[in-house]
Amino acid sequence: MLGTLITDVTHALQTTPGLAIFLALTFGYGIGQIRLGPIQLGGVCGTLIAALLIGQLNIPVESGIKNVFFMLFIFALGYSGGPQFFANLNARGLQLGIFCLIEVVAVLALVLAATVVMQLDPGTAAGMMAGAATESAVVGTATDAISRLDLPAHEIIRLQGNVVTAYSITYICGLITIVIVTSQLFPLLLRINLRKEADKLWVSMGGRIETEGVSALPAVVGRAYIVEGGAGYTVSSILTKLGQQSSIIRVQRHGRQVALSPGLKLRRGDEVLVVGYRGSMIDISKMLGREMPDTTSLSVALDTYKVVLLAPAMFNQPLQTLTLPPGVHVASIQRGDATLPALPGTLMQKHDILQVYDASTGGGRKSAPQLGVIGKLLPDKLASNLGIAGVAIALGTILGSFTLKIGGIPFSAGTGGGVLVVGLILGWYHARRADLHTVNSDALSLLKDLGLAGFIAGVGLSSGPQALALIEQYGFTLPVLGVAIAVIPASISLMVGHFWLKLSPPVLLGAIAGQQCSTPALSAIQNACGNSTPLLGYTITYAISNVVLPLMGPLIVGLASSLQP
Repeated sequence: MLGTLITDVTHALQTTPGLAIFLALTFGYGIGQIRLGPIQLGGVCGTLIAALLIGQLNIPVESGIKNVFFMLFIFALGYSGGPQFFANLNARGLQLGIFCLIEVVAVLALVLAATVVMQLDPGTAAGMMAGAATESAVVGTATDAISRLDLPAHEIIRLQGNVVTAYSITYICGLITIVIVTSQLFPLLLRINLRKEADKLWVSMGGRIETEGVSALPAVVGRAYIVEGGAGYTVSSILTKLGQQSSIIRVQRHGRQVALSPGLKLRRGDEVLVVGYRGSMIDISKMLGREMPDTTSLSVALDTYKVVLLAPAMFNQPLQTLTLPPGVHVASIQRGDATLPALPGTLMQKHDILQVYDASTGGGRKSAPQLGVIGKLLPDKLASNLGIAGVAIALGTILGSFTLKIGGIPFSAGTGGGVLVVGLILGWYHARRADLHTVNSDALSLLKDLGLAGFIAGVGLSSGPQALALIEQYGFTLPVLGVAIAVIPASISLMVGHFWLKLSPPVLLGAIAGQQCSTPALSAIQNACGNSTPLLGYTITYAISNVVLPLMGPLIVGLASSLQP
């Protein structure tokens, strides 16, 4: 009976590959949730492992299914990364971009050296690069490039399978290695206390070291005070002392609201509502008086909206230079997929999305027009214009069909590279035109996650039968190479960043995690730091590497093919 059940399940999976793909997603994301200390494989790697195991049942998956998933992923990757990629093409971005250059050159050199010495085929070489650099998108672009080689169909299938198998082995090794060296080993080599260095940088940017158990990330809050020591001071003099950190929103005297003006003198017993960053509230009681436990009579509505930073005068300027109406504060800064703390010293970049809290009017967005001098207000649109995805994929496919010969070697961006480039351009354009109906961030995240995981599952299922053969052929060689290719570029970047660029250790380590697009490494570094300062380096290098590394897929396939005997 058990044998019959297995036969029926196998037949169902072989005749319905879509069922096998989503089954791999189900088990894969369960595997990806397993955490060993700071290391977590994640859903994509877990899906690949599950697909390789299920693929032992010889489940064929049509290339068209895999291509649909991949094109959705690569579009979302380019569209979401376009604004930050182009925004980082400035002096500071190019300075930290040297880490991405180190990553690309070092990884290519190491992979090509291994290809020559070990006589690796193009598929294994590309998979090793994708895994050791922990960049899953390379699997897609390399697989697409292999499909364009002038080889028999069975050989193309074999090489594509080798991409996935080599990736799965080296990814695990590369991931574990980069997490450990960036969060544990590199701070020892630098002879620093990473938490103290992070605290020092946080304070230098205007942050406060708060008591244990309270998040150091500033958030906009409102608190009410009964005026005692602040009696006799005008509202303008209090606001001067508060700076951009907090604002007086409402004043009540004998239970009645008093018209707020810069020249209004506070009296003893006045009830004052202050709105601002949580960290700035610590010393306000010394300035005004004791805090009121009941704020019901002073409560006001906070209006929230997002503004895309477009004013050139604000680029690479600290947040404290941003002049806002009283009661209006930036709660956080979204840069790509990362959320930065809104500290006074946080440098703003082009296309940053500022999360604004407005308590000046009690709602109604009356302050929003005043923010037009710094950027454009993001509309509250839940629906997405998926026609943009259709245009990007169509144009990208046409662009990727062109081939350029360099030194007799044919190079092509392929479907993946073409769609990525078009997605980058459209994403950048729509960041400048925030008023247009675009694809919202939640939809992009879904397309990116589902597209990549679905593609990886499809390729893993097709490659399952030959995975064991490749593992038997190379044994422990691939894991060792995965560790070496992860450590060597990171070590070079450490020396360049510390001795030449003189970067603060949290920023340097964050940049190294970003050059490998390793979110788990970033999380481990942030845990070691105790705050989010590593994001200052991570966001720049991640934005660049997330675009450049996928384009290396066709390149490594072309170069490795030219080295074949």
